[in-house]
Amino acid sequence: MNSLLLQLILLLASVDSDELTDPELAIKIKNGNHEAFKKFFDRYNAFLLNYLMKRGTAKEAAKDLVQQAFVMIWEKRDEIDETKSLRAFLFRIGYTRMLNLFRDHSKFDEEADPEENTSHEEPEDEDNKRAELNSAIEQAISAMPEKRQEVFRLCFIQEFTYKEAAQVLDVSVKTVENHMGLALKDMRESLKQYRL
Repeated sequence: MNSLLLQLILLLASVDSDELTDPELAIKIKNGNHEAFKKFFDRYNAFLLNYLMKRGTAKEAAKDLVQQAFVMIWEKRDEIDETKSLRAFLFRIGYTRMLNLFRDHSKFDEEADPEENTSHEEPEDEDNKRAELNSAIEQAISAMPEKRQEVFRLCFIQEFTYKEAAQVLDVSVKTVENHMGLALKDMRESLKQYRL
């Protein structure tokens, strides 16, 4: 209860009648306003950090990803579309960079696994089967159309809710549901030989 009260107090303390809305900040950032960018950073830095950490990113790695996302916003400020949510764009950048980090880390782990288990015969067999299945899963996902892949990775692998995925991808919840239905059908078909 105390943390809820603290959050409420912080929220009320941050409410300022002169506070710029996100669309106003987006316009100012697009025009190169450093103060608006700082306000945008202050407003969403902690949110993006928590968002990435809740999805399994280590704190230090998440901090780096947050920095990269904000730097990209500033570097690409000329391309900001004031009619779209800059917050959603920021989170999409952070999410994409997180997926890249997980992908790269996964490749590194797969390369390291065989060396770790050379002294055990049975775990090596199990690891080989797991690596084969992981490879088949990745191939099945990669064979999907791009948007379906994104939805599947968000909802199934990263455990986003359909609503969260819709916000990140800037589509409707119904679109996410449709893509997930098709993605699961694709996965069942691609992995039928691995049924237990």
